[in-house]
Amino acid sequence: MHPFTPLRRAWVPIAATVGVIAQQGDRAEHWIADLSTLLRVSALGGLLLVFGAYGFLSWWFTHYAVTDTELRIRSGLVFRRAAHIRLDRIQAIDVTRPLLARLTGVASLRLDVIGTEEKDELAFLGEKEAVALRAELLARAAGFAPEEAASVGEAPERELLRVRPRDVAVSLLLSLGVWAALAGGITAPVVVWWISSSPWAAVVTLLPLLGGVWSGTAGRFLAEYDWTVAESPDGLRLDHGLLDRAHETVPPGRVQTVRIVEPLLWRRRGWVRVELAVAGSKNGVLVPVASRAAAYAVIARVLPGVDLAALSFTGSPGAGSRWVVPVWWKGYALAVSPEVFAARHGRLCRRTEIVPHAKAQSVRLTQGPWERARGVADVHVDTGANGTVTARLRSSAEAAELLRAQAARSHTSRAAARPDRWMTQSGP
Repeated sequence: MHPFTPLRRAWVPIAATVGVIAQQGDRAEHWIADLSTLLRVSALGGLLLVFGAYGFLSWWFTHYAVTDTELRIRSGLVFRRAAHIRLDRIQAIDVTRPLLARLTGVASLRLDVIGTEEKDELAFLGEKEAVALRAELLARAAGFAPEEAASVGEAPERELLRVRPRDVAVSLLLSLGVWAALAGGITAPVVVWWISSSPWAAVVTLLPLLGGVWSGTAGRFLAEYDWTVAESPDGLRLDHGLLDRAHETVPPGRVQTVRIVEPLLWRRRGWVRVELAVAGSKNGVLVPVASRAAAYAVIARVLPGVDLAALSFTGSPGAGSRWVVPVWWKGYALAVSPEVFAARHGRLCRRTEIVPHAKAQSVRLTQGPWERARGVADVHVDTGANGTVTARLRSSAEAAELLRAQAARSHTSRAAARPDRWMTQSGP
């Protein structure tokens, strides 16, 4: 790893120590006040020495190697860990550049591997080394021979969409969830302080709320700043971030579900947000905010041959649905095309979930006693990303026919699905 890595590793025990001191509150303040100046300086110096030694040793014992078939990562100071990652199981590699890392010319690689929940990480490498290693690993994962992969280099890209920072800021201001989070973050600590008469209780309540408010407002703006979507042979590339710059890849053939989100106040502007469910990956956003036409053009690259504008949605039957879900039943709708199964729900914030037939793992019909009495049922399509797309409140006869037809469509579509090794496949 790069020699900058120990500084990054040292922040782990520092954050833990600060958290313990903050949790103790008044007692920690008394402990520190009882110490002499010499003891305070000595304790601080000792802690810095321990933290620095931890960072150095954890870096010293971390190594990686690339073989013909695997990426091997060995790490751990007290508890040793060895990860053997098969190259043909890698589906995406993200390059992240936190602010301090960008200033020092280093980057980290985060690997999405099929069948694992958590990402393995190589942090930190020199920026040029990280980019070259990413290109080689992706070429290996795509099916190139080891002797060819090193010379393939970074795949070319073509920009599809760039989101203006102004649009991101306006979209946040027009999100009801943001204002609800701000109201809760201001009100809850005041109420706790008034009930308990303890400022520390208010602070303990405030800190996690501030974290939630930050992640949904300023933190989201910083993360989605200068969002760019580009197309390349290894998938759609997403570059974004103001302070921490991230370079992510949506691999072709791995998208299980596409979700189109339309908040109430966005609809007058014709804006939508596009989210993804990718098997084995936590990259959840494809487009943070864009016009419907621009978003559909990007989705067409993820779901080739799918024309979202041509989908015709039919609502749930009012005769039975209005008694099962009053008022909100009008937000449920369903559309099925030869390529996808699409379900819509929500009235204030409308969400449309789209799953290609080839990605359906199972199809289920559920019907509670009240639904059975009103003659409606739900049809669930389960995907490989542990997600489910549900067509709610369909008539019982329609649901039974939909269950049978969807199972047949999924079986037929999987037989014609494109291979995972996209860069070496024959044909389009």
